[in-house]
Amino acid sequence: MDPSQEGPQPGPSWSSKRWPITDPAAGDELTRALDPMALKLEIAKAAKKGGAKLDEAALEQAAADSIRAMLLIRTYRVRGHLAADLDPLGIARQNLPADLSPEYHGIVGAALDRKTFLGGILGIEWATPREIVSILQRNYCGKIGFEYMHIADVEERKFIQDRIEGGDKAIDFTPNGKKAILAAVIRGEQYEKFLGKKYVGTKRFGLDGGESMIPALEAVIKYGGQLGVREIIYGMAHRGRLNILANVMAKPYRVIFHEFSGGSANPEDVGGSGDVKYHLGTSTDREFDGIKVHMSLQPNPSHLETVDPVVLGKTRAQQVFRDDIGPGKHKQVLPVLIHGDAAFAGQGIVWECFGFSGVHGYNTGGCIHFIINNQIGFTTSPKFSRGSPYPSDVAKGVQAPIIHVNGDDPEAVTFACKLAIDYRQKFGRDVVVDMWCYRRFGHNEGDEPSFTQPLMYAKIRKHPGVSAIYAEKLVAQGVIDGNWKGESEDHFVATLETEFEAAKSYKPNAADWFGGRWSGLNKPADPVTARRNVATGIDQKLFDSLGRVLTTVPEGLTIHKTLGRVIDAKREMFRSGKDFDWATGEALAFGSLATEGFNVRLSGQDCGRGTFSQRHAVWVDQNDEHKYVPLATLPHGHFEVHDSPLSEYGVLGFEYGYASADPKTLVLWEAQFGDFANGAQIMIDQYIAASEAKWLRANGMVMLLPHGFEGQGPEHSSARLERYLQLCAEDNIQVCNITTPANYFHVLRRQMQRPFRKPLIIMTPKSLLRHPMAKSTAEEFIGEGHFQRLLSDINGASDAETRKVILCSGKVVYDLFEARDQQGIKDVQIIRLEQLYPFPGEPLAARLARMPNLEEVVWCQEEPKNNGSWFFVEPLIEEALKAAKCKVERARYAGRAASASPATGLAKRHAAEQAALVANALALSVREEIRRKAKA
Repeated sequence: MDPSQEGPQPGPSWSSKRWPITDPAAGDELTRALDPMALKLEIAKAAKKGGAKLDEAALEQAAADSIRAMLLIRTYRVRGHLAADLDPLGIARQNLPADLSPEYHGIVGAALDRKTFLGGILGIEWATPREIVSILQRNYCGKIGFEYMHIADVEERKFIQDRIEGGDKAIDFTPNGKKAILAAVIRGEQYEKFLGKKYVGTKRFGLDGGESMIPALEAVIKYGGQLGVREIIYGMAHRGRLNILANVMAKPYRVIFHEFSGGSANPEDVGGSGDVKYHLGTSTDREFDGIKVHMSLQPNPSHLETVDPVVLGKTRAQQVFRDDIGPGKHKQVLPVLIHGDAAFAGQGIVWECFGFSGVHGYNTGGCIHFIINNQIGFTTSPKFSRGSPYPSDVAKGVQAPIIHVNGDDPEAVTFACKLAIDYRQKFGRDVVVDMWCYRRFGHNEGDEPSFTQPLMYAKIRKHPGVSAIYAEKLVAQGVIDGNWKGESEDHFVATLETEFEAAKSYKPNAADWFGGRWSGLNKPADPVTARRNVATGIDQKLFDSLGRVLTTVPEGLTIHKTLGRVIDAKREMFRSGKDFDWATGEALAFGSLATEGFNVRLSGQDCGRGTFSQRHAVWVDQNDEHKYVPLATLPHGHFEVHDSPLSEYGVLGFEYGYASADPKTLVLWEAQFGDFANGAQIMIDQYIAASEAKWLRANGMVMLLPHGFEGQGPEHSSARLERYLQLCAEDNIQVCNITTPANYFHVLRRQMQRPFRKPLIIMTPKSLLRHPMAKSTAEEFIGEGHFQRLLSDINGASDAETRKVILCSGKVVYDLFEARDQQGIKDVQIIRLEQLYPFPGEPLAARLARMPNLEEVVWCQEEPKNNGSWFFVEPLIEEALKAAKCKVERARYAGRAASASPATGLAKRHAAEQAALVANALALSVREEIRRKAKA
C-alpha cells in the first residue's frame, strides 16, 4: 500500500469514541450507578432466577449495596496499583490506600458478609464484599499493578479486564514453562557473573538484579510470532545490553568475549573507529514453535534515549517494505524499546516518540516499551529526579496501558510481556511494562553506589538473586528438585568456558553492512576526485511528462486562487523552457526518481506547502479540504510528503532510522528554518556524522536547512553551516550550499543514482526561491548534465583578464553579481562553491591555474566571521592556490565581523552590513554601495 494513501490510523478518535460513563453497552460500574432504577430491575431478575423474590425495601438495600461494591471495584481498577507488591527491596512498599477499603465506601458491619449483586463484573453474579476484596487484592495488588483506566476506549479497557479480573484469574505456566523461565534467568545471572570474573574491572553495565527481563523478552518473540510478528527491532541503552545481545539476540558468546579481549567484531580492513562493546548492535533470527522471527538491535551512543526515534523510523521503513502499512496492518514488524527509569522520565525525546503514536506517516502500530526500573539514576534517587509517582507516567499522555511488575517474580514479568504483545497486536497502540528491580552494583561495575544510597545498597547486599528466589518457589511446588538449579548453572558455565576458549582463535567475518536491502551498494571511491559524479539529467519525454503532472488540476478539485497562479507560472516555464524556479527543480527531481522506481519520503514541519509557500506538493480542495498530491500519482516508485509533529530531535531521528533501513528511498527532512535543527543536534553529532565510522552503518539521509541572511533576525537566518563543516572528516557527510534550481535537481538525483550512500546536508534558500537571477532553463535538466560542485562566472572577466577572484557560497553570489555589474568592473571572476565538503580542491586548483594575472583571492560570506565557512575553507583554498602555483598565497576575508549572535534583527543594520561586505569584497566605496542598495 502506498504510505501516502495510508488512511485512518489506529488509536483514539476523540470524536467517535464514547466515554465509558455514557456507554451502557460497556456494563461499566458507573453507568449502572447512574441509573438505580435499571439496576433494581437487574437485581430483581437475578434474584428471581435464583428462586428469591425481593420486596421494595430489599431491592433498595440490594441496589445500594451493589452501587457501593461497584464503586469499590472501580477504585481498585483505578488505584489498586498503589498497593501492589512491586519493589523487590521493600523500600517503596505503600500501605493500602484508604479508598481501597470497604469501609471507605460505606460497607461496614453485616454488609461485609451480605451477598451483593455484581451482574457479571469480575465474572461473578453475586458475592460478599469480603469475597470481592479478596479477588481484587489478587487481581490488582499482587506482584503486578495495572494502570489502564485512563484509556478512553471501552473496548481496550475491557480487553485488559477480561485477562486479569476474576476469581479464576492467576498467572499460571506449565511445569515446562516454569523450567524454561528459570533456565533463562539462570543464563542471565551466570553470564553476568562469568563476565565479572573473566574481565575484572571492565565496564559492562550488567543486568544484575533485572534478569527476569530475559524470559520476558523471549515471550515477546514467541507469542509475538504466534500473533503475526515476523521482525522485531530493538533499541536500548547500556544496562543489560550485553545480556540481551547474548541471551535474547543469540549473538555468539565467543564473539562477545573476543570483543571484551580488545578485538573487533569486524575485519581490520573494514575501517572505522569502532565503538565500545555496550554500544554495539547485531541482527539474528530466532525460531519458536516453527515460526522464525528476525531481530535487530540498533547500535546507539551513550545519549540514552536517542535510539528511540531511530528504531521507530526503521520499523516504519520495514513495514512499508513488507506492505504492512494501513488500517488493520502494522502487525509484522514490532518495535521494542528498553529504557532505564531515570531516562524514561527525564529525557524529552521519549515524549516526542510517544507523539508519533497513531500519527499519519509516522505510526508504527504501537511500540512495546520495557522499563528496567532500577529505582535510581546513576546516583540520583527518584524523589530527586522526578515529581511523578512512576517513571512511566508520561505514557498516559497517549493513553498507553502501563503494567508495573515486580522484577523478582519472573513469571509475573513474563506474563506482563505476554499481555503487552497481545494488546499491541490487537489495538496497534503503545504499551509500557515497568519492571521494578534493582541494580546490584553501581552505575557500572567500578562505581561505588553506597556513597549516595547506603541504605538501599545495604538491603541489596543481603538480597538473594532472582534465580534463588524463583528456584525455591519451584522446589516448593514440586516442579524441580533441589539439585536442578545447581546442575543447570554448572552446565551453562561449562558452555561459557568452551566459548571463552574459542574466542581466542575467533576471526570475524566480512562486515555485512551492504547486505539485504543494501545489496549492490558499496563504499565510495576516492572522495576528492570527480569520478564520483554521475550523469543525472533526464530525457525530454520524462521531462515533458512531469510537466503535465505538475500543471494539471484534476476535475473536481477546487484549488486556491493563488495556487492557480503558481500552476499557471509553472505551465509557462514548461512552455517556454525558461525561468524554472527552485520548487519546480525540486519537484522534477522527486518526480523523476519516483518514475525510475525509487521512493521519495519528505517530512518536516509544514513541508507539504512549504514554510515559504513555495513547494505546494499537496493541493488542498477549498471546499472540503481533501488533498491531492500530484507526484503521488506517478507509476513505479512512490512519493510521500508528511507535515511532521512539531519536533526536530524526534523527527530527524525517525527519518534517519527510515533511511538506515531503506537505501532505495530518498529520505529528506526539512527544518522549518535551518536554525531549528539545533534542537536535533544530538542526532546530527552522534548518528548522521559518526555512525559510519562507529558502527559501519551507511545512510543516505538528506537534511534541507533554510539558510540565508535577509534581515529576519538571529533565529531565522543561519542554519549554522559552521557546525556541519566542523563535523566533516573521513568522507563522512556531504555539505552543499546551492544557488540554482538545476544544480539542486542534480544533487538530489545524484544522491540516489550513485552506488553508495552518504548523508547530505543542504543549505536551502529563502529569498532565492523567487529570486529573478536564481532560475534555470529546461536544457539544464535534460541530457547528460550532472551536479556542479563549482559554478563558474558566465559574465565575469576572461581568465587572462582576471586579477581578482571572489570565492563564495550561497545567496551572497547574486549580491556580488549585481554590485559588480552595476559598477562595470571587468577584471573580477566570482566562483561559487556549491559543495563545501568533500571540498572540490582539485577542480578549484585547475580553475585558478588558468588565470595567469591573478593578484587577489577573496572569500566572501554573509555569515559572521566566526560562523559560516571561512575557518573551514581558508586552509583548503590555500592548498588549492599552492596546487595551482598561483602568486597569491592566501585568500582574504570579506564578510561580517565575528558576532555572538548569528544575525541582526534590525532591517537597516542588516542592509548596511550586507552592503559593506559586498563592497569589501569588490573594493568599492561602502557608502556608495549602501546608497545603491537603498535605491534598489
